[in-house]
Amino acid sequence: MNLYDKIKHQPFLIAGPCIIENEQMVMNLAEKIATIANDLNLTYVFKASFDKANRTSVSSFRGNGIKEGLRILQKVKDTFKIPVTTDIHESHQARELGEVIDVLQIPAFLCRQTDLLLACGETGRIVNIKKAQFLSGIEMKHAVKKVESTGNKQIILTERGTMFGYNNLVVDFRNIVDMKTLGYPVCMDVTHSTQKPGGMDGKSGGNREYAIYLASAAAAVGVDGFFFEVHEDPDHALSDGPNMIPLRDFKQLLLDSVVKHKTGFGKG
Repeated sequence: MNLYDKIKHQPFLIAGPCIIENEQMVMNLAEKIATIANDLNLTYVFKASFDKANRTSVSSFRGNGIKEGLRILQKVKDTFKIPVTTDIHESHQARELGEVIDVLQIPAFLCRQTDLLLACGETGRIVNIKKAQFLSGIEMKHAVKKVESTGNKQIILTERGTMFGYNNLVVDFRNIVDMKTLGYPVCMDVTHSTQKPGGMDGKSGGNREYAIYLASAAAAVGVDGFFFEVHEDPDHALSDGPNMIPLRDFKQLLLDSVVKHKTGFGKG
């Protein structure tokens, strides 16, 4: 069974740090999260961004570039035999990323960018389209049609909250239900949904303590997979620290939310 068939038919988990800070950090997290996913019988995709082009402040850390990022992500694949995903920001990056990356992730702010969606679709890789903070779930049908127009029907749709201003996000779980009617696996981005965009005067804040409740609710609604950002020491992370889950707490959080509330998760 190929990766997309597993994602369509089995519970899946996308997890890792917000950004590639360095090789040692990435390898450590990939190994430990893969072990957790295996213990809970989850199809696992490791996530880490080589670049965060949408940081609030121009002075914020963005990453170490595409070449170094792909080198490290290739090492994760080769060492731990797990698929990987990363953000893509510009259409010209698709070809190079498609040589290594198993799941191309469209950032929420960019999910209406036609050229980007077409370029990702043309790679033949799985395309994970994150729902924009300003769109409803049913409106994602237009993004889906753009990728489908390339002949690629390996698509994931991801909910990550809706923004009404004032540095806050709200999750309307009807969006998960509506996106499921489009015929593709739907993922809940738990940690980004706890984010407070731009809420810390030049960088985003967050409330990771709400993650367990959002994950539980998404599981109850029938979501197909889950996305979490995880870090050994979130309070000292270089990006998205306030909403990332400490690695030491991650397995128990999954047990108390995802596994507890969704039939099939964590079953051997």
